[in-house]
Amino acid sequence: MFNSSSPHSPNVSSSTSLSHNSLPTLLFAIASDDVNEVRQVLESGEAGPNDQVGPQSALAFTLTNDKLAHKNEIVKALLAYGADPSALRNPDLNPSAQASAEGGEGVSGSHSQPGETMPEGMDPATRYYVTRADSTHTRQTSQLIYRSFFRPLTRVRYDLIGQDWVLEQLFRVLSMHSQRLSVAPIVVLLCGPSGHGKSLLARKFGSLLDIPTHTVNMTTLRSTHDLWQSYSMSPYEEPSSDTLAQFLLNNEGERCVVVLDEIEKVEDPKALYSLLMPWELGRCSLETGKRQVDLTKVIWLGTSNIGHDLVFEHQDSRQDPSKPVTREEYRDLMNLSRPHVSQCLGASLLSRVTTVLPFVPFSMEEKMAIAAEAVYSLTSNAAKTLSPQDVEEIVMEVLPSYIPSEGARSLHRAVSNQLVDLI
Repeated sequence: MFNSSSPHSPNVSSSTSLSHNSLPTLLFAIASDDVNEVRQVLESGEAGPNDQVGPQSALAFTLTNDKLAHKNEIVKALLAYGADPSALRNPDLNPSAQASAEGGEGVSGSHSQPGETMPEGMDPATRYYVTRADSTHTRQTSQLIYRSFFRPLTRVRYDLIGQDWVLEQLFRVLSMHSQRLSVAPIVVLLCGPSGHGKSLLARKFGSLLDIPTHTVNMTTLRSTHDLWQSYSMSPYEEPSSDTLAQFLLNNEGERCVVVLDEIEKVEDPKALYSLLMPWELGRCSLETGKRQVDLTKVIWLGTSNIGHDLVFEHQDSRQDPSKPVTREEYRDLMNLSRPHVSQCLGASLLSRVTTVLPFVPFSMEEKMAIAAEAVYSLTSNAAKTLSPQDVEEIVMEVLPSYIPSEGARSLHRAVSNQLVDLI
Protein backbone atom coordinates (compact mmCIF):
# COMPACT_ATOMS: atom_id res chain seq x y z
CA MET A 1 0.00 0.00 0.00
CA PHE A 2 2.95 2.29 0.59
CA ASN A 3 5.49 3.17 -2.02
CA SER A 4 8.47 1.64 -0.27
CA SER A 5 10.86 3.38 -2.63
CA SER A 6 9.58 6.81 -1.70
CA PRO A 7 11.60 8.68 0.94
CA HIS A 8 8.32 10.05 2.26
CA SER A 9 6.69 6.68 2.90
CA PRO A 10 7.31 4.90 6.22
CA ASN A 11 8.70 1.40 5.91
CA VAL A 12 5.48 -0.49 6.56
CA SER A 13 4.82 -3.86 4.96
CA SER A 14 2.07 -3.85 2.37
CA SER A 15 0.70 -6.96 4.04
CA THR A 16 -0.09 -5.05 7.21
CA SER A 17 -3.76 -5.63 7.93
CA LEU A 18 -6.20 -3.25 9.56
CA SER A 19 -7.61 -4.25 12.88
CA HIS A 20 -11.31 -5.07 12.84
CA ASN A 21 -11.54 -4.67 16.60
CA SER A 22 -10.40 -1.08 16.82
CA LEU A 23 -10.22 1.93 14.59
CA PRO A 24 -7.00 2.14 12.57
CA THR A 25 -4.62 5.02 12.99
CA LEU A 26 -4.68 7.77 10.38
CA LEU A 27 -1.51 6.41 8.76
CA PHE A 28 -2.99 2.96 8.24
CA ALA A 29 -6.35 4.41 7.20
CA ILE A 30 -4.69 6.42 4.43
CA ALA A 31 -2.53 3.45 3.46
CA SER A 32 -5.63 1.27 3.16
CA ASP A 33 -6.63 3.45 0.19
CA ASP A 34 -10.17 3.41 1.62
CA VAL A 35 -11.68 6.86 2.09
CA ASN A 36 -14.31 5.46 4.46
CA GLU A 37 -11.55 4.28 6.80
CA VAL A 38 -10.07 7.78 6.76
CA ARG A 39 -13.44 9.37 7.53
CA GLN A 40 -14.03 6.89 10.35
CA VAL A 41 -10.75 7.74 12.04
CA LEU A 42 -11.31 11.49 11.69
CA GLU A 43 -14.95 11.28 12.80
CA SER A 44 -14.01 9.28 15.89
CA GLY A 45 -11.48 11.89 16.98
CA GLU A 46 -8.80 9.22 17.34
CA ALA A 47 -6.67 11.26 14.95
CA GLY A 48 -6.79 14.79 13.62
CA PRO A 49 -6.55 15.89 9.98
CA ASN A 50 -3.39 17.88 10.76
CA ASP A 51 -1.58 15.07 12.57
CA GLN A 52 1.84 14.15 11.27
CA VAL A 53 2.42 10.89 9.43
CA GLY A 54 6.13 10.28 9.83
CA PRO A 55 7.96 13.47 8.86
CA GLN A 56 4.98 14.82 6.90
CA SER A 57 1.54 16.20 7.51
CA ALA A 58 -1.25 13.75 6.65
CA LEU A 59 -2.11 15.88 3.62
CA ALA A 60 1.48 15.89 2.30
CA PHE A 61 1.81 12.16 2.94
CA THR A 62 -1.32 11.47 0.89
CA LEU A 63 -0.28 13.69 -2.00
CA THR A 64 3.18 12.09 -2.26
CA ASN A 65 1.98 8.49 -2.00
CA ASP A 66 1.76 7.25 -5.60
CA LYS A 67 0.31 3.88 -4.59
CA LEU A 68 -3.12 5.35 -3.80
CA ALA A 69 -5.86 4.78 -6.37
CA HIS A 70 -8.27 6.98 -4.39
CA LYS A 71 -5.89 9.79 -3.57
CA ASN A 72 -8.29 12.53 -4.66
CA GLU A 73 -11.07 11.22 -2.39
CA ILE A 74 -8.73 10.90 0.59
CA VAL A 75 -7.39 14.43 0.06
CA LYS A 76 -10.99 15.70 -0.01
CA ALA A 77 -11.79 13.87 3.22
CA LEU A 78 -8.76 15.34 4.99
CA LEU A 79 -9.68 18.85 3.80
CA ALA A 80 -13.33 18.36 4.76
CA TYR A 81 -12.31 17.57 8.34
CA GLY A 82 -9.99 20.56 8.56
CA ALA A 83 -6.59 19.69 7.08
CA ASP A 84 -4.60 22.93 6.67
CA PRO A 85 -3.14 23.30 3.16
CA SER A 86 -0.62 25.85 4.43
CA ALA A 87 1.26 22.87 5.93
CA LEU A 88 2.34 22.03 2.39
CA ARG A 89 4.47 25.18 2.42
CA ASN A 90 6.04 24.30 5.77
CA PRO A 91 9.37 22.41 5.41
CA ASP A 92 8.86 20.86 8.86
CA LEU A 93 5.58 19.26 7.71
CA ASN A 94 6.38 18.75 4.05
CA PRO A 95 10.14 18.16 3.72
CA SER A 96 11.76 17.82 0.34
CA ALA A 97 12.61 14.33 -0.87
CA GLN A 98 16.33 14.96 -0.29
CA ALA A 99 15.87 16.33 3.23
CA SER A 100 13.58 13.44 4.15
CA ALA A 101 16.02 10.84 2.81
CA GLU A 102 19.00 12.40 4.59
CA GLY A 103 17.09 13.04 7.79
CA GLY A 104 18.14 16.68 7.66
CA GLU A 105 16.45 19.98 7.11
CA GLY A 106 17.91 20.78 3.70
CA VAL A 107 19.47 24.07 2.79
CA SER A 108 18.89 26.73 5.40
CA GLY A 109 16.32 29.32 4.40
CA SER A 110 15.00 27.32 1.43
CA HIS A 111 12.22 24.82 0.94
CA SER A 112 12.25 22.49 -2.03
CA GLN A 113 8.59 21.49 -1.85
CA PRO A 114 7.85 18.06 -3.37
CA GLY A 115 6.33 18.54 -6.82
CA GLU A 116 3.21 16.48 -6.01
CA THR A 117 2.29 18.95 -3.26
CA MET A 118 2.54 22.04 -5.46
CA PRO A 119 -0.52 23.21 -7.44
CA GLU A 120 1.17 22.64 -10.78
CA GLY A 121 1.95 19.06 -9.78
CA MET A 122 -1.66 18.20 -8.95
CA ASP A 123 -4.49 17.09 -11.20
CA PRO A 124 -7.21 19.75 -11.79
CA ALA A 125 -9.62 18.34 -9.18
CA THR A 126 -7.08 17.99 -6.36
CA ARG A 127 -5.65 21.42 -7.21
CA TYR A 128 -9.13 22.93 -7.08
CA TYR A 129 -9.98 21.50 -3.65
CA VAL A 130 -6.61 22.31 -2.06
CA THR A 131 -6.74 25.86 -3.40
CA ARG A 132 -10.33 26.25 -2.24
CA ALA A 133 -9.48 25.08 1.27
CA ASP A 134 -6.57 27.52 1.38
CA SER A 135 -8.62 30.60 0.45
CA THR A 136 -9.52 33.33 2.92
CA HIS A 137 -13.13 33.34 1.69
CA THR A 138 -13.54 29.64 2.53
CA ARG A 139 -12.29 30.17 6.10
CA GLN A 140 -14.47 33.25 6.61
CA THR A 141 -17.57 31.49 5.29
CA SER A 142 -16.98 28.47 7.54
CA GLN A 143 -16.80 30.74 10.58
CA LEU A 144 -20.45 31.72 10.04
CA ILE A 145 -21.66 28.35 11.33
CA TYR A 146 -18.53 27.18 13.14
CA ARG A 147 -20.16 27.07 16.58
CA SER A 148 -23.61 25.93 15.49
CA PHE A 149 -25.45 22.68 14.91
CA PHE A 150 -24.92 23.25 11.19
CA ARG A 151 -21.12 23.17 11.34
CA PRO A 152 -20.78 19.78 9.54
CA LEU A 153 -22.26 21.43 6.43
CA THR A 154 -18.91 23.13 5.82
CA ARG A 155 -17.75 19.76 4.49
CA VAL A 156 -20.14 20.03 1.56
CA ARG A 157 -17.65 22.19 -0.34
CA TYR A 158 -15.58 19.03 -0.85
CA ASP A 159 -18.52 17.34 -2.58
CA LEU A 160 -19.94 20.33 -4.42
CA ILE A 161 -17.78 22.08 -7.02
CA GLY A 162 -18.39 25.80 -7.40
CA GLN A 163 -21.31 27.79 -5.93
CA ASP A 164 -19.22 29.57 -3.28
CA TRP A 165 -21.72 32.43 -2.99
CA VAL A 166 -24.61 29.97 -2.63
CA LEU A 167 -22.85 28.43 0.35
CA GLU A 168 -22.02 31.81 1.86
CA GLN A 169 -25.64 32.97 1.70
CA LEU A 170 -26.90 29.60 2.95
CA PHE A 171 -24.51 29.68 5.90
CA ARG A 172 -25.65 33.24 6.74
CA VAL A 173 -29.27 32.09 6.88
CA LEU A 174 -28.36 29.12 9.06
CA SER A 175 -26.27 31.35 11.32
CA MET A 176 -29.25 33.65 11.91
CA HIS A 177 -31.43 30.68 12.87
CA SER A 178 -28.74 29.32 15.17
CA GLN A 179 -28.66 32.65 16.99
CA ARG A 180 -32.48 32.63 17.17
CA LEU A 181 -32.65 35.83 15.13
CA SER A 182 -35.53 34.32 13.18
CA VAL A 183 -38.48 32.36 14.50
CA ALA A 184 -39.87 31.16 11.17
CA PRO A 185 -38.82 27.75 9.81
CA ILE A 186 -35.93 27.49 7.37
CA VAL A 187 -37.21 27.40 3.78
CA VAL A 188 -34.56 27.54 1.07
CA LEU A 189 -35.17 27.42 -2.68
CA LEU A 190 -32.23 26.28 -4.82
CA CYS A 191 -32.87 27.36 -8.39
CA GLY A 192 -31.20 27.73 -11.77
CA PRO A 193 -29.86 25.60 -14.60
CA SER A 194 -29.69 21.82 -14.56
CA GLY A 195 -26.44 20.05 -13.70
CA HIS A 196 -25.02 22.73 -11.41
CA GLY A 197 -25.32 21.03 -8.00
CA LYS A 198 -28.80 21.85 -6.65
CA SER A 199 -29.89 18.26 -6.04
CA LEU A 200 -26.42 17.31 -4.77
CA LEU A 201 -26.49 20.06 -2.13
CA ALA A 202 -30.02 19.12 -1.08
CA ARG A 203 -29.05 15.45 -0.85
CA LYS A 204 -25.93 16.12 1.23
CA PHE A 205 -27.75 18.38 3.69
CA GLY A 206 -29.29 15.65 5.82
CA SER A 207 -26.43 13.16 5.55
CA LEU A 208 -23.80 15.67 6.69
CA LEU A 209 -25.95 16.78 9.62
CA ASP A 210 -26.84 13.15 10.37
CA ILE A 211 -30.55 13.89 10.45
CA PRO A 212 -33.47 12.16 8.66
CA THR A 213 -34.38 13.28 5.13
CA HIS A 214 -37.56 12.79 3.11
CA THR A 215 -37.47 13.63 -0.61
CA VAL A 216 -40.68 14.34 -2.53
CA ASN A 217 -40.69 14.09 -6.32
CA MET A 218 -43.00 17.02 -6.98
CA THR A 219 -43.61 16.01 -10.60
CA THR A 220 -45.80 13.12 -9.38
CA LEU A 221 -48.20 15.23 -7.29
CA ARG A 222 -51.77 15.89 -8.37
CA SER A 223 -53.27 17.28 -5.16
CA THR A 224 -52.60 18.44 -1.62
CA HIS A 225 -53.43 14.93 -0.44
CA ASP A 226 -50.69 13.56 -2.70
CA LEU A 227 -48.12 15.83 -1.03
CA TRP A 228 -48.67 14.60 2.52
CA GLN A 229 -49.12 10.99 1.39
CA SER A 230 -46.00 10.94 -0.82
CA TYR A 231 -43.22 8.46 -0.17
CA SER A 232 -39.54 9.40 -0.21
CA MET A 233 -38.27 8.96 -3.74
CA SER A 234 -34.52 9.40 -3.28
CA PRO A 235 -32.31 6.35 -4.01
CA TYR A 236 -29.69 7.86 -1.68
CA GLU A 237 -31.87 7.57 1.45
CA GLU A 238 -32.67 4.56 3.61
CA PRO A 239 -35.74 2.76 2.18
CA SER A 240 -38.85 3.73 4.12
CA SER A 241 -42.55 3.02 3.94
CA ASP A 242 -43.38 6.30 5.67
CA THR A 243 -45.39 8.96 3.91
CA LEU A 244 -44.37 12.60 4.32
CA ALA A 245 -47.07 13.02 7.00
CA GLN A 246 -45.76 10.02 8.93
CA PHE A 247 -42.17 11.23 8.54
CA LEU A 248 -43.07 14.63 10.03
CA LEU A 249 -45.00 13.01 12.89
CA ASN A 250 -42.09 10.68 13.65
CA ASN A 251 -39.68 13.63 13.76
CA GLU A 252 -41.95 16.18 15.42
CA GLY A 253 -39.95 18.85 17.24
CA GLU A 254 -36.67 17.43 15.89
CA ARG A 255 -34.30 18.56 13.17
CA CYS A 256 -35.06 16.88 9.86
CA VAL A 257 -34.97 17.75 6.16
CA VAL A 258 -37.74 17.72 3.58
CA VAL A 259 -36.56 18.05 -0.02
CA LEU A 260 -39.18 19.16 -2.54
CA ASP A 261 -37.48 18.19 -5.79
CA GLU A 262 -38.47 20.12 -8.93
CA ILE A 263 -41.06 22.04 -7.01
CA GLU A 264 -42.17 24.16 -9.98
CA LYS A 265 -43.20 21.06 -11.98
CA VAL A 266 -46.14 20.19 -9.73
CA GLU A 267 -49.19 19.61 -11.96
CA ASP A 268 -51.59 21.76 -9.93
CA PRO A 269 -50.01 24.77 -8.13
CA LYS A 270 -52.83 24.58 -5.59
CA ALA A 271 -51.12 21.49 -4.20
CA LEU A 272 -48.53 23.89 -2.76
CA TYR A 273 -51.04 25.94 -0.78
CA SER A 274 -50.88 23.50 2.15
CA LEU A 275 -47.26 24.60 2.65
CA LEU A 276 -48.24 28.17 3.52
CA MET A 277 -48.97 27.53 7.21
CA PRO A 278 -46.01 25.24 8.03
CA TRP A 279 -43.62 27.59 6.21
CA GLU A 280 -44.89 30.64 8.07
CA LEU A 281 -45.87 29.33 11.51
CA GLY A 282 -43.93 26.09 11.75
CA ARG A 283 -47.00 24.03 12.49
CA CYS A 284 -50.06 22.65 10.74
CA SER A 285 -52.59 19.84 10.84
CA LEU A 286 -51.52 17.03 8.55
CA GLU A 287 -55.04 15.61 8.45
CA THR A 288 -58.42 17.33 8.60
CA GLY A 289 -59.66 17.56 12.17
CA LYS A 290 -56.38 16.36 13.67
CA ARG A 291 -54.10 18.27 16.07
CA GLN A 292 -51.46 20.65 14.78
CA VAL A 293 -47.96 19.21 14.50
CA ASP A 294 -44.82 21.11 15.51
CA LEU A 295 -42.72 21.60 12.34
CA THR A 296 -40.54 24.49 13.54
CA LYS A 297 -37.29 22.52 13.21
CA VAL A 298 -37.97 21.12 9.76
CA ILE A 299 -35.55 22.37 7.09
CA TRP A 300 -37.44 22.70 3.80
CA LEU A 301 -35.30 22.58 0.66
CA GLY A 302 -36.89 23.14 -2.74
CA THR A 303 -35.02 22.53 -5.99
CA SER A 304 -36.13 24.13 -9.23
CA ASN A 305 -35.00 25.12 -12.72
CA ILE A 306 -36.77 28.47 -12.32
CA GLY A 307 -34.49 31.26 -13.52
CA HIS A 308 -32.53 29.04 -15.92
CA ASP A 309 -32.50 31.67 -18.68
CA LEU A 310 -32.04 34.53 -16.22
CA VAL A 311 -28.82 33.00 -14.86
CA PHE A 312 -27.25 32.81 -18.32
CA GLU A 313 -28.49 36.26 -19.31
CA HIS A 314 -26.97 37.68 -16.14
CA GLN A 315 -23.71 35.85 -16.89
CA ASP A 316 -23.57 37.26 -20.44
CA SER A 317 -24.28 40.80 -19.21
CA ARG A 318 -21.28 40.82 -16.88
CA GLN A 319 -18.33 42.98 -17.87
CA ASP A 320 -16.02 39.96 -17.97
CA PRO A 321 -17.98 36.66 -17.94
CA SER A 322 -14.73 34.66 -17.80
CA LYS A 323 -13.97 35.93 -14.29
CA PRO A 324 -15.62 34.49 -11.17
CA VAL A 325 -18.86 36.11 -10.04
CA THR A 326 -18.35 38.71 -7.30
CA ARG A 327 -20.41 38.91 -4.12
CA GLU A 328 -22.15 42.05 -5.40
CA GLU A 329 -23.00 40.40 -8.72
CA TYR A 330 -24.40 37.36 -6.95
CA ARG A 331 -26.60 39.46 -4.67
CA ASP A 332 -27.87 41.28 -7.74
CA LEU A 333 -28.76 37.92 -9.30
CA MET A 334 -30.55 36.90 -6.09
CA ASN A 335 -32.70 40.03 -6.27
CA LEU A 336 -33.48 39.43 -9.92
CA SER A 337 -34.45 35.82 -9.22
CA ARG A 338 -37.23 36.44 -6.70
CA PRO A 339 -39.70 37.95 -9.22
CA HIS A 340 -39.21 34.92 -11.47
CA VAL A 341 -39.96 32.60 -8.56
CA SER A 342 -42.99 34.69 -7.61
CA GLN A 343 -44.34 34.43 -11.15
CA CYS A 344 -43.98 30.63 -11.15
CA LEU A 345 -44.96 29.72 -7.58
CA GLY A 346 -47.01 32.72 -6.49
CA ALA A 347 -46.26 35.68 -4.25
CA SER A 348 -47.95 34.14 -1.20
CA LEU A 349 -45.67 31.10 -1.26
CA LEU A 350 -42.53 33.12 -2.06
CA SER A 351 -43.17 35.48 0.86
CA ARG A 352 -42.66 32.51 3.17
CA VAL A 353 -39.37 31.41 1.54
CA THR A 354 -36.36 32.35 3.68
CA THR A 355 -34.00 32.74 0.75
CA VAL A 356 -33.79 32.04 -2.97
CA LEU A 357 -30.34 30.86 -4.03
CA PRO A 358 -29.64 30.84 -7.79
CA PHE A 359 -26.85 28.52 -8.96
CA VAL A 360 -24.37 30.16 -11.32
CA PRO A 361 -22.35 28.86 -14.32
CA PHE A 362 -19.03 27.15 -13.66
CA SER A 363 -15.68 28.90 -14.03
CA MET A 364 -12.92 27.32 -16.13
CA GLU A 365 -11.19 25.92 -13.02
CA GLU A 366 -14.48 24.42 -11.82
CA LYS A 367 -15.18 22.79 -15.18
CA MET A 368 -11.69 21.30 -15.17
CA ALA A 369 -12.22 19.94 -11.64
CA ILE A 370 -15.56 18.39 -12.62
CA ALA A 371 -14.01 16.71 -15.64
CA ALA A 372 -11.06 15.42 -13.58
CA GLU A 373 -13.39 13.93 -10.98
CA ALA A 374 -15.32 12.25 -13.79
CA VAL A 375 -12.06 10.68 -14.98
CA TYR A 376 -11.41 9.25 -11.52
CA SER A 377 -14.97 7.98 -11.02
CA LEU A 378 -14.96 6.20 -14.39
CA THR A 379 -11.47 4.69 -14.12
CA SER A 380 -11.79 3.58 -10.47
CA ASN A 381 -8.83 1.43 -9.40
CA ALA A 382 -7.03 2.10 -12.67
CA ALA A 383 -6.73 5.74 -11.61
CA LYS A 384 -3.37 5.17 -9.94
CA THR A 385 -1.87 4.39 -13.36
CA LEU A 386 -2.85 7.89 -14.52
CA SER A 387 -0.47 10.72 -13.65
CA PRO A 388 -1.86 14.20 -12.89
CA GLN A 389 -0.57 15.18 -16.33
CA ASP A 390 -2.50 12.30 -17.95
CA VAL A 391 -5.69 13.42 -16.21
CA GLU A 392 -5.17 17.04 -17.24
CA GLU A 393 -4.64 15.99 -20.85
CA ILE A 394 -7.98 14.15 -20.88
CA VAL A 395 -9.64 17.15 -19.22
CA MET A 396 -8.38 19.57 -21.86
CA GLU A 397 -9.65 17.24 -24.59
CA VAL A 398 -13.22 17.19 -23.25
CA LEU A 399 -13.67 20.85 -22.24
CA PRO A 400 -14.87 21.90 -25.74
CA SER A 401 -17.79 19.46 -25.28
CA TYR A 402 -19.11 21.41 -22.29
CA ILE A 403 -22.74 22.50 -22.71
CA PRO A 404 -23.69 25.27 -20.23
CA SER A 405 -27.39 24.35 -20.12
CA GLU A 406 -26.49 20.76 -19.13
CA GLY A 407 -23.70 21.69 -16.73
CA ALA A 408 -21.67 18.89 -15.15
CA ARG A 409 -23.63 16.17 -16.98
CA SER A 410 -22.20 17.26 -20.32
CA LEU A 411 -18.65 16.89 -18.97
CA HIS A 412 -19.35 13.46 -17.48
CA ARG A 413 -20.69 12.32 -20.84
CA ALA A 414 -17.70 13.78 -22.70
CA VAL A 415 -15.21 12.10 -20.34
CA SER A 416 -17.01 8.78 -20.73
CA ASN A 417 -16.85 9.04 -24.52
CA GLN A 418 -13.19 10.07 -24.39
CA LEU A 419 -12.23 7.12 -22.21
CA VAL A 420 -14.07 4.71 -24.52
CA ASP A 421 -12.05 6.06 -27.44
CA LEU A 422 -8.80 5.59 -25.50
CA ILE A 423 -9.50 1.96 -24.60
